[in-house]
Parts: sequence; C-alpha cells; structure tokens
Amino acid sequence: MRTSTPAPAPAPAPAPAPRRRLRRLLPTAAVLACAALLSSVTPASAAATTSAATTAAPGAPYTGMGNCPLAAPAMQNPENLQVGCLVSVTKAGKFTLGSTVVPFNSPITLQFGFYWDKSAPEVSFPDGSSANQYTVVPPTGAPLLSAPMVQINIPGIQNYLPGITSVFAQVELAGPVTKFTPLATGEPYPVFQLPIKLHLYNALFGLHCYVGSDSAPLLLRPTTGTTAATPPMTGDPGTLDYLPDPNGHNALAVSETGASLVDNTFPVPGASGCGVLGSLNQIINWTMGLPAAAGKDAVSFQQTDATFVLDTDIADLTAALSDSSAH
Repeated sequence: MRTSTPAPAPAPAPAPAPRRRLRRLLPTAAVLACAALLSSVTPASAAATTSAATTAAPGAPYTGMGNCPLAAPAMQNPENLQVGCLVSVTKAGKFTLGSTVVPFNSPITLQFGFYWDKSAPEVSFPDGSSANQYTVVPPTGAPLLSAPMVQINIPGIQNYLPGITSVFAQVELAGPVTKFTPLATGEPYPVFQLPIKLHLYNALFGLHCYVGSDSAPLLLRPTTGTTAATPPMTGDPGTLDYLPDPNGHNALAVSETGASLVDNTFPVPGASGCGVLGSLNQIINWTMGLPAAAGKDAVSFQQTDATFVLDTDIADLTAALSDSSAH
C-alpha cells in the first residue's frame, strides 16, 4: 500500500451466510420486513432490561407467549445469534396406535422458547433451500405440552362405566423437544422431534400403566410435507403471514394458520406396568394391536394454528413482548 495515499475504508462485512439462507425461505413480501431483523443487532443498552420476564400478558402479535422463558440462562446467552418464542394450538386430529384410533377431542397446546447459537446449526432441503435449526427451552411456570385426557372404547365391550368399561389415555412428554425447524414448512422434514408416552388409566390397570417410556418413547417427527414411510402421509403448511413488531422493535412474528402436521414413521412398543406385576400387559397389547412397527402407526395434528417470533437480541425481544401488553 502506498503511504502517500490514504487507505480506503474497509467494505462492510457481508451478513453471515446462515442468516441469508433463513431469509431465502421467506416469501418476497416478507423479505423487507426480515431484513432489519436478520442483518442488525440492537444494543442491549438501548432495550429494556431482561432481568425478568414480562409481567403482563403479551398482546398481538405475541398473544399467548406470556410463559416464554425470556430470563432463562440459555436464552440470555449473549453469543446467541437469534432467540424466539412459540405457541401452537391444535384443535383436531387423531392418533393411530396399532389397531387403536385415539381422537383428539380438545385443543393440544405447545409453548416454549428457543435459540440459535453461535454454531449456527441448519438443515438443507432437496430443493436446495435451507433453514435454521433451533434449540428448545421449556416455558416458565407452565407445561411445554398440554394435552387433554381422551377416552378409548374397549372393542366388544359396551361402555357403561367410563374408566372401568373403557380406558382413559393421557399423552405425556417423555423427554426434551429437539431439532425445532420452524421454516421447514412444506418440506419433507420434521418441524420438531417430540418424544411422548401414553399413560393409560383404568380401575384395573394401576397407576403406572404406559405405552412408551422415558427410555423408549414414541418419537414423533411431525411434518407439513410428506413422510418417508410406506404409504406416505402428506401434511399441509396452511397459510403463513409475517407480522413486524407494531412498536418498532426488530422482532418479527410468523403466524401459521390451518396447518396439518403428520407422521407415520415411528414404532410403538407394547404396554408396560399394567396390572399387578404387569399381568395385564399382554391383554392390552392384544386389544390395541401392540407392539406395532413403523408405518402401522400415525399421528395427525389438524387445524393447527401456530405463531413464533424471532429476534437477534433477547433484550429487544423482551421489550417487544412487554410493549405489546400495553396496547
């Protein structure tokens, strides 16, 4: 470099590639709204303090996110590239376990926080696009999964006394939710991995009758695309909308309405712990058609409405949710 000529100012560094990849998955109408989020950082000193979560219920477009774990250490890590919150409600659907079909008669709710750390994990899809994959953080003061107890009729038995001539089933978490990939929408890739177990209740079953366990869960990988099982199932991404923060924060909310998430790639084990010393396990297995190999079981989450919000800074995200509660 010549000393007689002033050195030119260095060109601005390009945005990190993973953030560009995330933006490529969005419709054109949302690109401008996402640009500020994915290419800027809000100084913590200019945002509200993040020492505690918001105290009032957030308003639109963050309705239902009051239990997002904004103060959790994993969310507060300054090396996170992105942070966010999700709430999802499924209004219909069914579970097929072997020869037994369990309908969903009441809403199922998922809620949690998530972050994208400095390792910038992502997945690639067959069409050449890619999306960020996030780590899930359980909500504060609320269950991650809220599912109704459902009643299963026993074949060949008239249900005169529910809980005696029928079986009640409760879906329970069997481990952490992992590999959250919200922008896998419409792709043949799971939106998340959800390990569950089915707690069976009947007057004769005892208190520890389960299908699946923490060590051997039913691992659901629901997708809005097409599953890899035979025969395949195909979901529906529903309608997507992108909602910039109404108060000028960098947070961007993404809503998904009328979606269908499906999976038929998981096996289901036999029952365990049912009756005295497991004496009723085989009867339950015979009645429900268990164990059942992958492809013979299925789950369908219908009429699913979900909203998730993304931000590059936890302080700005906390301020966005707090400010929304005042409007």
